[in-house]
Amino acid sequence: MRHSAASASPLVDVTPPRPPSRWRQRLGRWDMKASPYAYISPFFILFGLVGLFPLLYTAYVSLHDWDLIGGQGDFVGLDNFTFVLDQPVFWDSLGNTVSIFLLSTVPQIAIALVLASLLHANIRARTFWRMGVLLPYVIAPVAVTLIFSRMFADQSGLVNALLAHVGVDPIGWHRDSTPAHIVIANMVNFRWTGFNTLVLLAAMQAISRDLYEAAILDGAGRVRQFVSVTVPSVRPTIIFVVITSTIGGLQIFDEPRLYDTQGLGGSSGQWKTITLYLYELGWNQQRLGRAAAVAWLLFLLIIVFALVSNWLSRRIASGDDPVAVPRKARRAARRDASGAAVVTPASSASSGDSPGSST
Repeated sequence: MRHSAASASPLVDVTPPRPPSRWRQRLGRWDMKASPYAYISPFFILFGLVGLFPLLYTAYVSLHDWDLIGGQGDFVGLDNFTFVLDQPVFWDSLGNTVSIFLLSTVPQIAIALVLASLLHANIRARTFWRMGVLLPYVIAPVAVTLIFSRMFADQSGLVNALLAHVGVDPIGWHRDSTPAHIVIANMVNFRWTGFNTLVLLAAMQAISRDLYEAAILDGAGRVRQFVSVTVPSVRPTIIFVVITSTIGGLQIFDEPRLYDTQGLGGSSGQWKTITLYLYELGWNQQRLGRAAAVAWLLFLLIIVFALVSNWLSRRIASGDDPVAVPRKARRAARRDASGAAVVTPASSASSGDSPGSST
């Protein structure tokens, strides 16, 4: 008995664990639902401080007669917007902005797409060339503008001197509007083409090699591969580049500001952009209410141009997409499949009746 009692195993507590309280369950569910928002909340807090608050405060300033020195004045409603829209200089600056934007954005994206495709190919010293296309982006905008303004000077510029050697009359790069727009657009292209090239190159490196191998088996050359495989595959990145270029192109300030010594957009406003007009109203004329109205009009203009650019880029790049089948093709395939499913039982039934009838 002693041996059996000593050798008996100790008793084990088999009491079931106590269920968690309702408060702990609710806290756990709340933590699972709220913790993702807490992780991303710093971004939205920072966006509210540096993005949303200035936007709303600018709208508040635009509704008042606000002076740079005197501060807030009387509430004037939409009078500042009416004044700005009635000024011919606003519409001239809008035309200059759109002209420079088109001359810079369209060639910039096209050249960046071609350069990215060339750098994506199997060439020697790829790292060297990839670093080389980014060098203009590292150069300060002030230095780029000063170099271009000296090269394209009306009287003693290098470009006009070269044109004179070949018998071409000198061009008024500062005197005329269109040549000035071309020079400023080239400044933008010189600085930002390499940056967009690397963005597109990163997207091209994610394209599956199977797509190119299938295209080669189908007899596609380099150009056909670029059009039918590369461009549709990087369509989301192209849309991103188009939208960011649109936003930056309509807010251009450094290049037209530093293109001449006065910084007023030309003697008669040949290259005065909306941002230069905003600067003139806010700091030269000290009318912050009107400058805020111009800022809000520019904000609305950027939204419109971004939506239009997004729509156009989707339409242009929505050709032969090797990754995503178009919706119409999928719908047609489903209709064909459903039709085949209906026809197959009927045909099998008819084929089953024919032997019986023969017997």
